[in-house]
Amino acid sequence: MAKKAKKQQSGGTPATVALTAAGTTFTVHAYEHDPAHPSYGEEAAEAMGVSPDRVFKTLVADVDGALTVAVVPVAGQLDLKALAAAVGGKRATMADPALAERTTGYVRGGISPLGQRKKLRTVIDASAEKHATICVSAGRRGLEVELAASDLAALTDAVLAPVGRA
Repeated sequence: MAKKAKKQQSGGTPATVALTAAGTTFTVHAYEHDPAHPSYGEEAAEAMGVSPDRVFKTLVADVDGALTVAVVPVAGQLDLKALAAAVGGKRATMADPALAERTTGYVRGGISPLGQRKKLRTVIDASAEKHATICVSAGRRGLEVELAASDLAALTDAVLAPVGRA
């Protein structure tokens, strides 16, 4: 199913470049982004024909003053209290979108947990372990990358914890 990427074409993103440099097995899925769609993640799941519980969105939160990335299924929501607890914090709020974009180097709806401008601590929802592969943003709207959750966790030094809720 997935092939080991040998070389990125000129359309690569920092996320796909990071995956290639690490020698990680992944598959890129491109689709035509519809700006009118109400949900970036659900749009990705529909366009790829993948169950929404296998497509994960990348959210940036502020936990006690430190930006933290949460990777949760697109069909659910981020549990901010659980995120704070997962990183030993007390309080979490969603980060300012402009700050999230500046810090990660990606635009909203295209933020990837990989290849960020500044490496942020990362928490992946534990439900990711149920799947052989999951899909996350590859760094721009209309581009997803499919890989093993264990590879994503290793590349981002992530903690796996139950931070998503239905």
